[in-house]
Amino acid sequence: MLPIPQRYNVLGVGVSALTLAEARDLVVSVHGQLHRGYVCLGTAAGLTGARADPALRKIFNESWLTTPDGMPLVWLGPKGVERVYGPDLMLAVCDAGRAVRLTHYFLGGREGVADELKQKLCARFPGLAVVGTFTPPFRPLDANELVALRADIARARPDVIWVGLGTPKQEHFMAEHWQTLDAGVLIGVGAAFDFHSGRVRQAPRWMQRSGLEWLFRLCTEPRRLGPRYLKTNPLFVLRVLAQLCGLKAYPIDIAEARKS
Repeated sequence: MLPIPQRYNVLGVGVSALTLAEARDLVVSVHGQLHRGYVCLGTAAGLTGARADPALRKIFNESWLTTPDGMPLVWLGPKGVERVYGPDLMLAVCDAGRAVRLTHYFLGGREGVADELKQKLCARFPGLAVVGTFTPPFRPLDANELVALRADIARARPDVIWVGLGTPKQEHFMAEHWQTLDAGVLIGVGAAFDFHSGRVRQAPRWMQRSGLEWLFRLCTEPRRLGPRYLKTNPLFVLRVLAQLCGLKAYPIDIAEARKS
């Protein structure tokens, strides 16, 4: 198994100091294993939510990896850290994983999205092994649905379950179920399902690299994303400035941080 990267502190969340290539290789390395853990994609909105929700902060800190998904987290990291953006990580793992016959399971999205995602990615990456899809209802799974999901995953035994439920729902789902689902690793990638299925347009690369993807998404989905970005982004900036200037400490709870 490849070494797990060190973490750096952003508002009390330990963010994994790594590159996209390192994250890709770590995920591919779980091939043939079970119950390795879960991966969170750290964003300004997610970490702002974690300040108000200790349970969510604990989930981020107990993850196998919490990657710097948003550019502000990259800028706050040590030298050499790169953005590990959920949609890019999905493509990189799907591509590289073909060499070892890595198997994938898509869980999330609206009705039909997971199947569209499977079709698009299998066409893009010939030989991609997708062993199942599941579209959950917009509510917690009941006992029968959870039993059926566990049985389907036990049948397929995927190396990677890609979870597209949106933050913080996907983080809570992964933390609750990763030890009972017969899979290698769960990765919460949110909007990647809509992006790669072709349902939603992605921001141009220059906006992604400059930290303006939030503005593109706000303009395309103002009613849904307006309250999130217009509240969380300024709050994130103020808290980070307070942390950097020493006006406010946000220690990582050592009891929360996963050691493996």
